[in-house]
Amino acid sequence: MLDNRLAIASVSLGEHDSHTLPNKITAAAQNGFAGIEITYPDLQAHAAKTSTPILDAARQIKVLCQENGIHVLALASFQNYEGSLHPLIDRLKKAEKWLEIARTLGAEHLQIPSNYERVINNDHRLMVSELRQLADLASAKHPVIRVAYENLAWSSHCTTWQEALMIVQEVNRDNFGLCLDSFHLSTFLWADPYSPSSRQADGDERLRESLQKLVKNCPLDKLFYIQLSDGEPMDPPYSESHPWFDPSLEPGHVWSNEARPFPLETEYGAFMPVQEISQAFLVDLSFKGWVSLETFDRRMRKPENGPSENAKRGVAAWQNLHKRLSQRQRFD
Repeated sequence: MLDNRLAIASVSLGEHDSHTLPNKITAAAQNGFAGIEITYPDLQAHAAKTSTPILDAARQIKVLCQENGIHVLALASFQNYEGSLHPLIDRLKKAEKWLEIARTLGAEHLQIPSNYERVINNDHRLMVSELRQLADLASAKHPVIRVAYENLAWSSHCTTWQEALMIVQEVNRDNFGLCLDSFHLSTFLWADPYSPSSRQADGDERLRESLQKLVKNCPLDKLFYIQLSDGEPMDPPYSESHPWFDPSLEPGHVWSNEARPFPLETEYGAFMPVQEISQAFLVDLSFKGWVSLETFDRRMRKPENGPSENAKRGVAAWQNLHKRLSQRQRFD
């Protein structure tokens, strides 16, 4: 039923210093992943370990991916760009460097999450203009890089897929589209870090209505790829006394950093409605493109929890989700 190509974010294969990027790529390939999102800190760490400039490190990783038959889905993630109070010329210079790295890696996409700085310029037209300039920069050289724009549940200005789609449509560039992430739909519409149940009282209804609108209104040609992950309950509820409390981050961001296992991993506390969201994305909307597993699991910071184990976890999670969606379709 599902013939989507499967990718994984490099950060989701391990978060300890010993979990090197080459080992992650090898583990992904050996366990059947077709693609990988290269997270910039992983590439930076590889450059530091090999004492090579970042572009030389990117060339090495491109060759390694080619040798292992792994497609570089994206370079992730170019953060806090649109609406930033820093001069636009400086942001575009930084973007140009990132795009050069992406081309050197052979990456198809540059992923850009919506700005989550607490103080930004909220002029909507200005932000659209800045994002249009980024898209034009990404298409100014060959190969053209596609810019995948992602709404963050804790963004300062773009928290929903509807807002992200509106921005994509206003930017109006062929190489500018959406990256939709199940975790951000879950945490914005359904979950509540302050509740003893970790759920919003009307979350099921809010999510159902949003997914119905998504299936009806989201154009497939503007959906570049999707990301899937789950989440553990916030137990105890989030507060200043919570062991993960971080006053510099929004609660959802803290939740994401600490407790975001692979889809349906109930053995690790997974409880979010990933199956319902995946049903909307993959079955009802009939999205046939890339699916990437993007998790942030604190357990992966331990050296013994390495790339091979995490790759196996990711594949098992995808197979479980595939099975459940197939069964549901047969019974519908």
